[in-house]
Amino acid sequence: MNRYIYIGLLIILCFIPINNFKFYEIIKLKTFDNFVKQQESSGYFSVLNITEDDITKEGGYPLSRQRLAEIQIELLERGAIGVGWVVAFPQKDRFGGDKYFGQALSYAPSILAMFENNNGIYPSTVGTVILGNDVSGIPAEGVIENINILKQNANQGIAVARTDVDNLVRRLPLLLKTPDGWVPAYGTEVLKILTGADTYVIKTNTNGIEEIRVKGLSPVKTDSLGRKWISWVVPHETSLAEMDVENKFVFVGFTAKGIMPQLATPVGLLEPHKIQAALAESILIQDSPYIPDYALFIELLITFISICLVISLINIFGITLGISTTSIIFISTAIGGYYLIQQGILIDVVWSLISQFISGSTAFYLRFREQYKLRQQIKGQFGKYLDPRMVKKLQDNPELCQVNGKRVDCSIIFTDLRGFTSLSESVEPEMVTYIMNSVLDVQVQAANKYFGCTDKFIGDAGMFHWNTIIPQEDHHNLALSAAKEIQKNIDLLNMKFVEEGIPKVAIGIGVNSGICIAGNFGATDRFAFSLIGDPCNVAARLESSTKVAGVGVLIGEETAKYSNFALKLLEPIEVKGKAEPLQVYTWE
Repeated sequence: MNRYIYIGLLIILCFIPINNFKFYEIIKLKTFDNFVKQQESSGYFSVLNITEDDITKEGGYPLSRQRLAEIQIELLERGAIGVGWVVAFPQKDRFGGDKYFGQALSYAPSILAMFENNNGIYPSTVGTVILGNDVSGIPAEGVIENINILKQNANQGIAVARTDVDNLVRRLPLLLKTPDGWVPAYGTEVLKILTGADTYVIKTNTNGIEEIRVKGLSPVKTDSLGRKWISWVVPHETSLAEMDVENKFVFVGFTAKGIMPQLATPVGLLEPHKIQAALAESILIQDSPYIPDYALFIELLITFISICLVISLINIFGITLGISTTSIIFISTAIGGYYLIQQGILIDVVWSLISQFISGSTAFYLRFREQYKLRQQIKGQFGKYLDPRMVKKLQDNPELCQVNGKRVDCSIIFTDLRGFTSLSESVEPEMVTYIMNSVLDVQVQAANKYFGCTDKFIGDAGMFHWNTIIPQEDHHNLALSAAKEIQKNIDLLNMKFVEEGIPKVAIGIGVNSGICIAGNFGATDRFAFSLIGDPCNVAARLESSTKVAGVGVLIGEETAKYSNFALKLLEPIEVKGKAEPLQVYTWE
């Protein structure tokens, strides 16, 4: 049954990443957010924020194109190597300043933004070279273009801001596909015009896009759709009052409320120009993170192997040691995943960690349930025979419970209450019960004290044995110690009986050792653990011979041979079933 549970669990846990369920994708993305390291700025870019105060000083929004031209020229005079306006100008300036602004754009590399709009209008495509098979990539949804007089004097790029399933912007396409070809994202176009390149090179493989190249830059690794993971570099920021832009390409945008939307990112709400600046920085920085084509395969492999290991270890080594070893696997997986992410390779191990926890918890529960049922079974089977300490030892070591029949070198005690028949006829039945239970109780206490097994009671007779269930090398002396304890307990019990006005009792004890067969004996639906063998019969005969020998205890030769007690050899006695008299001993 457990096997089918484990197989089902393995299938389900590996099926989830294959199908990219929303909750799994969110977990994965959040993991990358927490571990993707924030890179140092390249120093090539600056962000110019036009604030609420600036808008107020300029007389309100929108600023005239004449004023924008002045800002463009001043930036260039302050040493800017280019200007990127992350603003769209789809309509003519009401103040007639488009001519001046267009001229200002032409003085240095400049780029205007196009914003996505599902209107079916696509901008002009750019030159691309495909190394490999052509692929679909991320489709453009239509854009809002700039007026002709402006776009004739500047490049354009789509200020794309696609969100993931949790509505956060964290990875953006470098190129977008239109029915006519490819168009660049804003940050990509910035780098192209700064390097003087005239084409993009798209390298593909069987999975899709592998990397995108711009002349003068190292190849940019992307996912199969051409998306780049933003490492959220914080570029230099300045203001209209400062204009600290020497030797920098400047991204210009509005931070005044209500003008440009703030977009949710893993690092907080950002305006479009800051996102595009971060994208350009991420493209320029060579060790920025990416998701390799083999990511899903590696993630599945790690998940599959870790689940199998966790389940196997808990089932092989048990709960305590199994959990200890699986903890090592858990920690190693986490460290390995963290290391890969720090190297810029976005391989998700969180699902593997979650899968390890789920599979480990399941294996723990199933193993615990099995052990609990086994412990209860052992308690039910041996609780009436053994001292609780020995029962616990069996519960901790179930392999000792081999009771389907085995030969054991054991020691046996038989006891019998003398004169019980006449006693039972002379007192009330309630008193008979009280006496017999008291006598048997002190015997069980003595047997338990020395880790013996209480086999059975037959009327007023009792049977106890050692080294039958739990290994006991010194079983001979344990049995003798129990016999001595029984006699001591009977003496103490008689003192109590005298105080209660009850007649004293006497008990006979036979002790013997030898090879017997131990196991569950009885009918199909009614059986009990016991012993059979000649040493058992001899022990019973020794007990019945104590009256003839005139002693309380008779000890067989095999027991006496290994005894540490001072014993006295008696005259050999004849017992039923033995052709030769037996050597017997008693206390010195």
